[in-house]
Amino acid sequence: MSLSRLVLILIFAGLSGCGSSSDFSDLRSYMDEVRARPKGSVEPLPKFQPYESFTYRAASLRSPFQPPVKIDVVARQKGSQEIKPDEARVKQFLEGFNIETFEMVGTLRNDRELFALVSGAGGVHRIKVGDYLGRNHGKILVIDESKVDVMEIVPDGEGGWLERPRSLSLKERS
Repeated sequence: MSLSRLVLILIFAGLSGCGSSSDFSDLRSYMDEVRARPKGSVEPLPKFQPYESFTYRAASLRSPFQPPVKIDVVARQKGSQEIKPDEARVKQFLEGFNIETFEMVGTLRNDRELFALVSGAGGVHRIKVGDYLGRNHGKILVIDESKVDVMEIVPDGEGGWLERPRSLSLKERS
């Protein structure tokens, strides 16, 4: 018996055994289940939760990146009833922003007065003595070549008001 005949007999025996003893009962049961489903039925869409908008309400609070002001309760200044902001006056544009957002970047002078240039609130703004700056009723008292002095009126926490001096120093190019 030659080798080629032996290989041919083995291949024929292997192929004849493959097709005769197959069991497709699980496939047939699945196909019967699919055919039994109603035509055109689609699973309902999942319920989606409506979008709830979020409003950031901490914009007027102290920035978490600045150190808190340490207050000694015993030595703390008491407010005065005579000092209070003028609530009847019309607010200026730069009073809508925290004073920490402003930097002095230069000065301008004309024949009568000296103006300061402050950067912040989306641009560079010209301010003069008597203008207001910041959310704490900060009135500009003095402008010189290197700084702007501002006096803020802040609540003392007990119904009174305190005057708090602030300065914006000239920011030089680095």
